[in-house]
Amino acid sequence: ALLYLSAGVLFILALRGLSSPETSRQGNTLGMLGMAIAILTTLWFKLADPSALTFGLIAAGMAVGGTVGAVIARRISMTAMPQLVAAFHSLVGLAAVLVAASAR
Repeated sequence: ALLYLSAGVLFILALRGLSSPETSRQGNTLGMLGMAIAILTTLWFKLADPSALTFGLIAAGMAVGGTVGAVIARRISMTAMPQLVAAFHSLVGLAAVLVAASAR
C-alpha cells in the first residue's frame, strides 16, 4: 500500500510540475517514476501466475503502446496538442471501461 501511495503522490507532483513550462521536465520525470513504481508493484504483488506468456503479453503491450505513442509524438505539431491530449484522454476512458468490464 505504501508503494501505491508513493506512486499516487508522484502523480500529483507530476501534474503540479506540468502546470508550468519551467517545471514540465521535472513533472514528466516524476510522472514516469510514479508509473514505474505502480507497474512494478502491480507485477510484483498482484500476479497470481507469473508465467513467461504473461510477461510476454505485458512486454508486447508495452512495446506496441510505446511505439504508437512515440510515432504520434513525433508527427504531431505543437498547434495540434490540445486535440492530441483530448484523443489520449478518450483512450484512457476506453481503457477504464475495459478494465471495469474485465473485473466483473
